[in-house]
Amino acid sequence: MRLLYTLAWWLALPLVLARLWLRGRQEPGYRQHWGERLGCYGRQPAPLPDTIWLHAVSVGETRAAEPLIDALLAAWPACRIVLTHMTPTGRATGKSLFAKHGARLVQSYLPYDTGAMPARFIRHFAPRICILMETEVWPNLIHQCNRYKVPVVLANARLSQRSLGKAQRLGKLIADAARGITLVAAQTQDDADRVRQLGVREVVVTGSIKFDVVVPEAALATGAWLRGAIDASSHPRPVLLCASTREGEEQLILDAYTRASLPANALLLIVPRHPQRFDEVEKLISAQGLAVQRRSGLAQGDAVAAGTQVLLGDSMGEMFAYYAACDCAFVGGSLLPLGGQNLIEPAALGKPVLIGPHTFNFALVTEQAIAAGGAALVADADALMAQASALLQDPARLASMGQKALAFAAQHRGATPRTIAAVQPLLR
Repeated sequence: MRLLYTLAWWLALPLVLARLWLRGRQEPGYRQHWGERLGCYGRQPAPLPDTIWLHAVSVGETRAAEPLIDALLAAWPACRIVLTHMTPTGRATGKSLFAKHGARLVQSYLPYDTGAMPARFIRHFAPRICILMETEVWPNLIHQCNRYKVPVVLANARLSQRSLGKAQRLGKLIADAARGITLVAAQTQDDADRVRQLGVREVVVTGSIKFDVVVPEAALATGAWLRGAIDASSHPRPVLLCASTREGEEQLILDAYTRASLPANALLLIVPRHPQRFDEVEKLISAQGLAVQRRSGLAQGDAVAAGTQVLLGDSMGEMFAYYAACDCAFVGGSLLPLGGQNLIEPAALGKPVLIGPHTFNFALVTEQAIAAGGAALVADADALMAQASALLQDPARLASMGQKALAFAAQHRGATPRTIAAVQPLLR
């Protein structure tokens, strides 16, 4: 099966590269560092006694990895981390988050899973361990790690019932890859049980590292500035944030917004998950006849116009700032069957969280947040607007829900030291 998988990769490679070039029209980062994706590198890096390879596919995984990366570098002062990504936005996020570590953290794109390309990566960087974040399982990468005796850890792992079914349909290919994983540090007991069904031998439950994230002071400062710009041209405005929205959701939200009875001066702040859709979403807003401004058009000293109904969050790396600037937050990817997104970040900032019915990628944490009173489930976009309107007009309830969200986030911290303890024997 793995040989057929490898052959399929080589046959598809021209199409993969063509797609990469086409995506580069909207995101120029896709046209950079192609050599890394093909497993081609420059001079050999200076040797270090310990090189830890950590893979975080995109923005969410990179941000989730921050506490773990900081802890690894603190626990092993002589080590270097090679951080790999699949997307330019993930790489840019990593560059922003980890510039503080200087030469101790090197970034690269993950080579395509052809077999030969991951092997060249391993020979070049000589990692002592490979840590994959959340759901990344690459059969040839794992095979090459086993061949070169590099332990493979799946950290902060989550596996929904739907994803388990898909993996099981791939049969021996995924079963062999699962058996090649040395250790899985799962977010929940349910995740651990499903991972074991794939054939992984060593599984521990550590919790979600995302609860351990530290909100950057700079993000809080940017959020305070943005909130000041929103309130500058009129009385303080209630702000509903719709964060990490996906294709199809913005139209539902805008349609519901035009029917809703929100406070007269309320501001709707929409932040699409994917930057290539910023222009498209602005057109959707304008087509509704709504007055819109873009975050990128605001500079220090500027104000959001009093007549602006929708502020489009078209910047990268500022999600914490958007959460800091709002009164309550809807977490996208959940109005449509897309699995939802991480609700821990707004909870960590003490913001009431609203979330749609489709949360299968974050089912347990969503249930826990709702049970704790820090989040509320909404059936559709109209229910979202109705809940938001009720919260924004009830300061006591808004504050109470925010406090419960903050307490929920604080209660679940501690996954990072548990993960470090699980990984430590593999790095001796």
